Amino acid sequence: MIDLTINEAALERAVARARERSIIIPTFRQMRDPRQIPAAVVQRLQSVGLWDLDPLNLFRITWHNAPVASGGGFGPVNAIELPPALTGVETRIIAAVGKWFPTGAHKVGAAFGCLVPRLVTGQFDPTRQKAVWPSTGNYCRGGAYDSALLGCDSIAILPEGMSRERFAWLEQVAGEVIKTPGSESNVKEIFDKCWELRASGQDLMIFNQFEEFGNYLWHHEVTGPSLADLLADAMAPGETYRGVILATGSGGTIGCGDYLKQRFPGSKIAASEALQCPTLLQNGFGAHRIEGIGDKHVPWIHNVKNTDLLMAVDDAVPMALIRLFNEPAGQAHLRGLGVSPDLIAGLDQLGISGAANLAAAVKFAKYFELGAQDVVLTILTDSMEMYGSRLAELTEACGEFTAAHAAAAHAQHLLGLGLDHMEELTYYGRKRVHNLKYYTWVEQQGKTFEEIQAQWYDADYWNAIPACVDRIDGLIEEFNERTGLLNTL
Repeated sequence: MIDLTINEAALERAVARARERSIIIPTFRQMRDPRQIPAAVVQRLQSVGLWDLDPLNLFRITWHNAPVASGGGFGPVNAIELPPALTGVETRIIAAVGKWFPTGAHKVGAAFGCLVPRLVTGQFDPTRQKAVWPSTGNYCRGGAYDSALLGCDSIAILPEGMSRERFAWLEQVAGEVIKTPGSESNVKEIFDKCWELRASGQDLMIFNQFEEFGNYLWHHEVTGPSLADLLADAMAPGETYRGVILATGSGGTIGCGDYLKQRFPGSKIAASEALQCPTLLQNGFGAHRIEGIGDKHVPWIHNVKNTDLLMAVDDAVPMALIRLFNEPAGQAHLRGLGVSPDLIAGLDQLGISGAANLAAAVKFAKYFELGAQDVVLTILTDSMEMYGSRLAELTEACGEFTAAHAAAAHAQHLLGLGLDHMEELTYYGRKRVHNLKYYTWVEQQGKTFEEIQAQWYDADYWNAIPACVDRIDGLIEEFNERTGLLNTL
């Protein structure tokens, strides 16, 4: 599933490109545990901004970055805990924060997991090929950024209806930006553009996050262990980790749950989606406003057989919550409830999908009747840095956000969340969702009947993906040795 066949001629050109541009590639081990990064790299990062187009920032593809815009080192996993005064449940809800990755979103790691194995095997030639990044938002930003750091030309593809901030940034970084029709739910249009590019005769490689097992691998081997580190630091004696709750998106991030289930066999994996497009829950379709969780299909890399609970979140919920968390009247309301000023100041770390994940975590806690000794995890993919324009649009469309609006938003969209639109999956419930892959991936995208069956029936299928990580790390180390750059630090 992750081909590690060596193309020596292209690999030599990739090594030469890296040598010319001072590119040293981190290993998965170093992204999991930055204490393994060479001290000279850590020292040089003191003069590098978090979003700078500097190859050294490859070493900042980790959950452990210091939460500063420039010059930071490494420390604990960045996280925020949402207290009962805010959530309305006693359960400890802890969210890993994606804001402190380069580009402000963890998708820069998923893109790394897709591109680097091809680069260090010579399957992708940065001197001749373009890297194509189809996405509904952050993944193509991460891909364009990684490409720039790794000396590769890039093409970013995303729907025209995504936030203005995404396009403004991409125009400065990507080699080319292609806008496809629609917005968040229009994933097939992105796939269609990929087929058009394949037929164009250009020398390119398409890194489709919905089918690239490097995406799953990165989250299984970096996000999963990082969340385990977070639990080790946060949990007190007598507390129990109950599960991770995530919007499915590309199916990559939820792979961290597979790792956590191995560490905590009693834990659960809950998959969330937009109520306006309930593909997993109801085989449904539609358009919605939760940017970054593209849908209308089941991602090829989603291990559905390991998913325990489905739920849908109305897109009105996160749109109301970003106003509650960021508008003055909303922040004043939260202060009146006793929410700490420091926490309120940090709520801008929740982007739209992060707010949806928070709501899903609250629903999860209510569904399983969890208490104060229970801990659940979620992830904040990005922050409000990408959505300032959405706040302005909401004000224009709905008017000023007042104290009354703040009280109503909190009461309805957090305290009032119920058990509607949820399904605890049986064996055949999981199989129903898995079988939906057939229509997208076998009928439309060239996957085989044999492989979709193997995903369900072969006990070793999913375990084979993380099993290759040590070999990839070895290839990265060999690549770095060939450039000779580590010896110059």
